[in-house]
Amino acid sequence: MENLDIVKIPILEVITLKLYSLFWGSLFLIKHLVKNLWISNSKENSGNPPDCLIDNSLGHHSYIKLKEVKFHYIEAGEKRNPLVIMLHGFPDCWISWHYQIPVLAKHFRVIAMDMKGFGDSDKPQSKSSYGVQKLAKEFNDLITLLGYRRCIIIGHDIGALFGWFIVHLYPDIVEKFVAISAPHPNLYWSTLPSTSEFNLRWVQFCQLPELPELKALDGNLTILNKVYPHLVNNSRCQEYLEAYKYAFARKEDWTGAINYFRTFPYWRLNIYESYQVSTLLIAGNKDKSVLIESIIQSTDFIEKFSLKVINNASHFPHQEQPEEVNKILLNFLTGNQNIVADVQKPSNQGLVNRMFGAVSNTVKYGNNVFDIVHKKTNGLTARALGYDS
Repeated sequence: MENLDIVKIPILEVITLKLYSLFWGSLFLIKHLVKNLWISNSKENSGNPPDCLIDNSLGHHSYIKLKEVKFHYIEAGEKRNPLVIMLHGFPDCWISWHYQIPVLAKHFRVIAMDMKGFGDSDKPQSKSSYGVQKLAKEFNDLITLLGYRRCIIIGHDIGALFGWFIVHLYPDIVEKFVAISAPHPNLYWSTLPSTSEFNLRWVQFCQLPELPELKALDGNLTILNKVYPHLVNNSRCQEYLEAYKYAFARKEDWTGAINYFRTFPYWRLNIYESYQVSTLLIAGNKDKSVLIESIIQSTDFIEKFSLKVINNASHFPHQEQPEEVNKILLNFLTGNQNIVADVQKPSNQGLVNRMFGAVSNTVKYGNNVFDIVHKKTNGLTARALGYDS
């Protein structure tokens, strides 16, 4: 039965995406032919993984098996506490949350996932295994199997994008939602800046088989140095960079991850009313991978939200400014309002005014204030899909 809550992009956009993929693929072949493109430069993981990937000090390494997929995750905190599921981005794994796990585990049962296709979770190679509705159903089944009816979702990048789908398709299982560096799916793909390593050109290129994986492996994984400059430039974080290079050393390590780019861009959410799930949006003020305007515009889809811009942070604020982000997360998740200022705004306030208010508050108060806005928005579906004039 067709799910009317999720809609595919128009056929013309599909064709355009495919045509651009052929164009970028041809350029890639020409550019890299002299580098022996057809000689695989993938390599087997050599030696033991870095200690941080197998260290039990952050929590227990566990596995859970659903009908078609097995997930690996790190678990910390008391099982009687509320459940927090942490979903990493691309290219990433559970280690992304190493600063957050011990802090949140004092209050919650924390599960930091290796998402399907990443890390030590199963990595089916077919892109059909990464359909949005299939992944969402698996997530719903996972929560049930863990013995919970509801959870808190904290996502970053692709993980947060997936979280938006969960909030929409299975709102009853989500108590609170935190989206870090990821606008709403109806805005995500149309607002990717050209400065992003994984920009629109990358999305188009990823529609081809094999070639994106080869590009990712090219130059001994130099792509990871570009994605994680805050690790490259910090001698104390070299172990984490090596962990990423270990986790993405082989072609099959990339295929499952890249399959998210082969499926997610084709789907949008059909919005009938604004979300009732309490949502926290976090973005770095130096992020070149997403537009801050798209983060702010995402509040059009939410009834109650908190917005925080982190100073001196780019696409990984939870890694770059962990103390500040942890403080904000605890305030939002536990209800501690010691540093939170509530701001009531008129329900008919437009996007420009909301943007001005959010940005001006950030400039005026720095990292001590973020907005909580209660509002109602009409005509969401038309604007979300870009059909209103």
